[in-house]
Amino acid sequence: MTSSATDPLAVGRRVVAREAEALTMLADSLGPSFDAAVNLILKASGRVVVSGMGKSGHIARKIAATLASTGTPAQFVHPAEASHGDLGMVTPSDVLLVLSNSGETPELADIVAHSRRFGIPLIGVAGREGSTLLREADVAILLPAAPEACEQGIVPTTSTTMTLALGDAIAIALMEHRAFSPDQFRVFHPGGKLGARLLHVRDLMHSDPPLVRDDTPMSEALLTITRAGFGVVGVIDGSGHLLGIVTDGDLRRHMQDLLSLTAGQVMTRGPRTIPPDALAVEALALMNEKKITCLLVTADGRTVTGILHIHDCLRAGVA
Repeated sequence: MTSSATDPLAVGRRVVAREAEALTMLADSLGPSFDAAVNLILKASGRVVVSGMGKSGHIARKIAATLASTGTPAQFVHPAEASHGDLGMVTPSDVLLVLSNSGETPELADIVAHSRRFGIPLIGVAGREGSTLLREADVAILLPAAPEACEQGIVPTTSTTMTLALGDAIAIALMEHRAFSPDQFRVFHPGGKLGARLLHVRDLMHSDPPLVRDDTPMSEALLTITRAGFGVVGVIDGSGHLLGIVTDGDLRRHMQDLLSLTAGQVMTRGPRTIPPDALAVEALALMNEKKITCLLVTADGRTVTGILHIHDCLRAGVA
């Protein structure tokens, strides 16, 4: 029988609770130095160069990636590689964000010295007050004295979680200050599920929608439906304004005398439409809700500029 000290579930809960407490401590500790760090980055004309060694290096890579994807140009520089030529990547127009729980990591010495020699702004993040990194930094952010998640207090766990959260906080503060939009976010995330969910209707729609006048005989309207391949045709008046839509349901309802009728007599009036700047995921939700397969695209609710089929959304990964 395992004791509570070694029971996996108990240990897991203790670790998560301890790290959650540390994040609360971090939130409470943020103050003027956080503001100063964000403002220093906002004033820079170059990149944010993030560096750290060991576990801090892994966190630094993630922070650099998050900054870059949310509108703040950033890159990771490994401190060991920096000492062998990569210091050339760091210019006076950049800002250095250097991470070290102890603040005394020897591999960081050259990159810190480089920043001081060339007047490159330095933001230091460490967990030890008075450490070399924090003394040398232009902006020093001291992490709260929260215990590591392991009982021995030796494995970087709580400290790396706080550093990661701090990086996220800086990235989001910069993002919101710059009013970084979903459109801009999609530019940096063109692939994958996230990129697909941020596609707009105009990105997927067909710009040659099948349209006929309301006085068009159904014999001609059927040919238009067949040629276009969407299973529907939009019906417009003499001014090009949308009046309705002819669907397969309309065809079945008028099957007996279909060829003696016009498109205007068969159509369903006031069809559902979608603007081109709507998100494709919104269009898919509307089609699922109304149990339809197509939406005519109109910017003003009257002039049809395109058509979107549910298969266009599915092929693009919008779901």
